[in-house]
Amino acid sequence: LSLPNAAMAHGPKKHLKRMAAPKHWMLDKLTDVFAPRPSTGPHKLRECLPLIIFLRNRLKYALTRDEVKKICIIDKTGENFRLIYDTKGRFAVHRITPKEAKYKLCKVRKIFVGTKGIPHLVTHDACTICYPDPLIKVNDTIQIDLETGKITDFIKFDTGNLIGVITNRESHPGSFDVVHVKAANGNSFATRLSNIFVIGKGNKPWISLPRGKGIRLTIAKERDKRLVAKQSSG
Repeated sequence: LSLPNAAMAHGPKKHLKRMAAPKHWMLDKLTDVFAPRPSTGPHKLRECLPLIIFLRNRLKYALTRDEVKKICIIDKTGENFRLIYDTKGRFAVHRITPKEAKYKLCKVRKIFVGTKGIPHLVTHDACTICYPDPLIKVNDTIQIDLETGKITDFIKFDTGNLIGVITNRESHPGSFDVVHVKAANGNSFATRLSNIFVIGKGNKPWISLPRGKGIRLTIAKERDKRLVAKQSSG
């Protein structure tokens, strides 16, 4: 049945239940009903991590949501972090050096010519840069200086560069392009082009990687690793 005079909801949603929150936030589903809903900006909801979760659950600077909201300023700790995915698709807070904190890597999503013939470049995080290097193409990775906002270097999307290591690319017009990748441990796999982000030239990454270097172990190897750690601690 439809009610002609029923009021309809307007505007964006302002709440998020824990059951619907992205699993890589790693929230306990039974301790509370709601989760903090982030202001996503140019990103998707599943690609964001609320500051409350970052300060409370990861860095342990607060115990509750109210304590996080009461934080007006945090004295300089000299710590720098990069938010990346681990091998299980979860967000990982990775400490980096002050030198590495001066730049970021971005994937090129689109290149177009704007008004008055000015070339523009758009990255995966919605940054728009005018007059990019003509050699930069879509799917390449650029290094951006955070102080000036200018491109300092770029990596071509080509075989031999680090993800793992790109071994082959299959083009499928009208469908998804497939990229074959070889990990450092020798395992090979294939995935969509949209999932690929080049982070280094050859075997040298431009950003530091967490423990494990992004190599996902098999279930058997993870079990053996846990058993060895348990025996050494016991």
